[in-house]
Amino acid sequence: MQDPFTGRPTRIQGRRLPGPEERADLQHDHERRLEALTRLGAAATECGLRADSDRDLVLLAEDEVSLLEGAGGPWAALGDAIRAFRETLPVRPLEDFGFAADVQHPLEERNPRLLYLHSGVEASAFLAEADTSVYKFFLPREEKRIGSVFGFRPGTETALQADAELGDYRGLLEKLLLVHALGGMGTEVVAVTPEGIVVAKQVLGEPLPQGADTSGFLPSGLIEIPSRFLRANRDHPRLFFLAGEPWLIADLHARNFVVAADGVHRVIDLVAAPWPAGLRAADPLMAAWLERVRHDPAASALPGARDDEL
Repeated sequence: MQDPFTGRPTRIQGRRLPGPEERADLQHDHERRLEALTRLGAAATECGLRADSDRDLVLLAEDEVSLLEGAGGPWAALGDAIRAFRETLPVRPLEDFGFAADVQHPLEERNPRLLYLHSGVEASAFLAEADTSVYKFFLPREEKRIGSVFGFRPGTETALQADAELGDYRGLLEKLLLVHALGGMGTEVVAVTPEGIVVAKQVLGEPLPQGADTSGFLPSGLIEIPSRFLRANRDHPRLFFLAGEPWLIADLHARNFVVAADGVHRVIDLVAAPWPAGLRAADPLMAAWLERVRHDPAASALPGARDDEL
């Protein structure tokens, strides 16, 4: 299949759920994109390029360093890193997606190829006329930030307090990987625009009623967090291990779920962040719990005791 806007291969079309092999390919794409961004950041540092934010890296163009590549060494490596990253995240203008050029707010103008669905804090969602897939446009916010992540600080009544805050491009790409890893709706990252808007494509599902209770169908693999260790300002904070590393996952309310074509409730959005290594190392009790639940998700905060007894 080809994406109707970019002409690139796609594994997502309308309500059709990707099969196991396609899901594995999608996860590989998410992981490869993050690896390429890490490589790009390291190569830029080797050349003495200090980005104000990772937005500068995400939009770094090959022709900005092409004249220096001939010097070889770090500059040649940077050119290779830019091309490798661009393979995973091409730059496409909004006009490619049917939006009007030279208007102040193109996403607010009528688009003959995309039907407006709704907007949230991070993104606006549209339905493609061509293949009935959902396209999400994640807009940059103040100071080159995008999306949302969790920031951590020591709590007053708990070990950690986690509050949602403005994110960065790595955090957004990690979030889209986590949605996929949790068995959520199949999601592709299609492009980034010259303005820094990230375009993602997602399988279409049926929305849930506003305020519906999601506690009965949270994704498998999520681990409840004892309140002595963490409190968060988003719904249903949970621990999740991805490739052996702990993550905080939350914001699992009704608007962030849909019912897929197979009748399963699947997550389409969330807020997440890696569990902070420095803060967990400073709390031996929390560090020991994290190690236990890595192997036994039902492990309690203290060995041999139930959490409701603490």
